[in-house]
Amino acid sequence: MKNIITIQHTQSIHHTNGMIGSWTDWDISELGISQAENIGKNLAKELSGKNYKMISSDLLRAKHTAEIVAKHLKINYELTNVLRERNLGEAVGKSVEWAHANTIVWEKTIDDKAFKNSESRRDAWNRLTPFLKVIIESKDENVIIVSHGDTLSLFNAMWIGLEVEMLNQCDLFGMSAGVSFLYQNNDGKRIIKRLSDMSFSKLS
Repeated sequence: MKNIITIQHTQSIHHTNGMIGSWTDWDISELGISQAENIGKNLAKELSGKNYKMISSDLLRAKHTAEIVAKHLKINYELTNVLRERNLGEAVGKSVEWAHANTIVWEKTIDDKAFKNSESRRDAWNRLTPFLKVIIESKDENVIIVSHGDTLSLFNAMWIGLEVEMLNQCDLFGMSAGVSFLYQNNDGKRIIKRLSDMSFSKLS
């Protein structure tokens, strides 16, 4: 049995200044700090008495979110570059305005690459696949994952067993500061119980 909680990092500075996120190492904003504090406090109430392992993307906006939530849960966290947002190549460090003016291909399929040296969604899927295998095969029953929007949308699809090509027709996106609850029962069936629950980012 597995209980997986995913947290999409809270509001980042790049959400407010017109810049690209991707692999640029933006921190979270003042609102993002407040959201992370609330997520930590609310999860601490919900998970009281349960032990969780936390793994986070090593990009600052995810790492800072993880740091704040882990403080409230009184747990440590691990960092990995596997959980980074999708690499947008030459668009990293550029503005959204620049990206719109310099897009090579408008992404319509999982294999399209909008910018030179960027990852396609299939590339990011292949990056995540070994990570999911480790999570499933590990002895840790309770795991919290802190990551990014597109990365977690891929993880959600993997979790419920979609083939990567299905993402040409459908998707499972969340919101910044959204908390999702994923579950695998003793028969191996994988379920998403709550997707991108925004209530955790507000004090109840």
